[in-house]
Amino acid sequence: MRRGLTQTKLPSSLFPLDVPSRQVLTVSELTARVRASLETSFSEVWLEGEISNLRAPGSGHLYCTLKDQTSQVRAVIFRSTALRLRFGLEDGLHVIVRGRLSVYEPRGEYQLILDHVEPRGLGALQLAFEQLKRRLEDEGLFDATRKRSLPAFPRTVGLVTSATGAAVRDMVAVLHRRCPIVRIILVPVSVQGDGSAEQIVAAIEALNQLGTVDVMIVGRGGGSLEDLWSFNEEIVVRAVAGSVVPVVSAVGHETDVTLTDFAADVRAPTPSAAAELVVPVLTQLADRLEMLIGRARQTITAQCLDQHQRLDLALAQMGHIRLRILKEAQRVDEAVAGMREATQVKLRGAMVDIQAWTQALMAHNPVFHVRRDLGIVPQLQSRLTVAMGHVLTQKMQLTRSTLWRLNGLSPLAILERGYAILETVPRHQIIRDVGQVVVGDEVVARLTNGQVRCTVNDVASNPSVSNRTGASL
Repeated sequence: MRRGLTQTKLPSSLFPLDVPSRQVLTVSELTARVRASLETSFSEVWLEGEISNLRAPGSGHLYCTLKDQTSQVRAVIFRSTALRLRFGLEDGLHVIVRGRLSVYEPRGEYQLILDHVEPRGLGALQLAFEQLKRRLEDEGLFDATRKRSLPAFPRTVGLVTSATGAAVRDMVAVLHRRCPIVRIILVPVSVQGDGSAEQIVAAIEALNQLGTVDVMIVGRGGGSLEDLWSFNEEIVVRAVAGSVVPVVSAVGHETDVTLTDFAADVRAPTPSAAAELVVPVLTQLADRLEMLIGRARQTITAQCLDQHQRLDLALAQMGHIRLRILKEAQRVDEAVAGMREATQVKLRGAMVDIQAWTQALMAHNPVFHVRRDLGIVPQLQSRLTVAMGHVLTQKMQLTRSTLWRLNGLSPLAILERGYAILETVPRHQIIRDVGQVVVGDEVVARLTNGQVRCTVNDVASNPSVSNRTGASL
């Protein structure tokens, strides 16, 4: 025995020798038994509560807490069930769920494994509709600025609908009745059920790739919200909004509303109404075109008559002016001819006088008499001839110069050099001074081959011209 320690003998009654055998469980065994008991006793539980602490990890499972005013329970929605949800879960959403009670063994916590979730007071589809609408609206997918107007005269109309429903028969009948020449391309699709959304998207893309479709109608007949749900699928709504070809949405009846209606360029209350929207009535169009042709013909005829009258008036004025110009030209020609004849008469008289003066000088010149006697007469005669030739040449040059100057003063010659004769309108008075016109007056410029009507924009006198007292040729 160690020093300092005392040995105390305990009473034998504390350790009875006849204790029965005990079953000792591990924590895992206990948890497994509790789990089996809970899953057996609570294999199907309906529960109402508010979602909180929602988590969505990369695995695709959803974890949350269901709570009421005083209690809470953990819940899990496995990925296979989460993919089937029509709407998105969010904190604060009041739901009714169905599931089985189980135990999460690693933590020893009991939880609900949910296989059905629905919003309390609002259907799952309606909630999904509102959630997707709000999200797409925030993206601007429904903005009015993105919508396009329908073509006025489409040649080809595409139909995305069921090939066996009443909607396609109604649309084809209306299209043929209103516009028999329109071309119709039908892309038959399933309009409800699994895979229908993918078929609708593929049909819209196919019509866009054709490049010949002017407008398309996407729709079907009426039905429940579940029946119309394909037209609320996000892929369909995005395909309609992204279509290059204008889209008319015609889903269900007038009271039915789908997200496709918000994304389309035009929403029609029914498929028949959509057909009426996309094509005009051909007979009405022909009647209107005939009316417009008649009005255009009347307008053109009236304008032609008016222009013809104005042309006749202009030709008459031009004829009058041309006659005046011809008369003035005739007067100028007569004046030139008279001046030429007078000049020739004067020249001939001058030559006669020169000859007389020459003879008189020769007759009275004593040198001539002396040299004539000495035999110098031929030389003097030669010199006299030369002198007379010079004089005659000078006279001829003077005459030609006079004729050129007279021709230069001719109005016709002035017009041929690019000048014009200005006359007032309508009195046809020749304008010789800037004081005869004011700004805004109309004048006529007479040229050698016609006339030009002008408007006076500015009047400015030339001081150097106005101060002249005269000019000589």
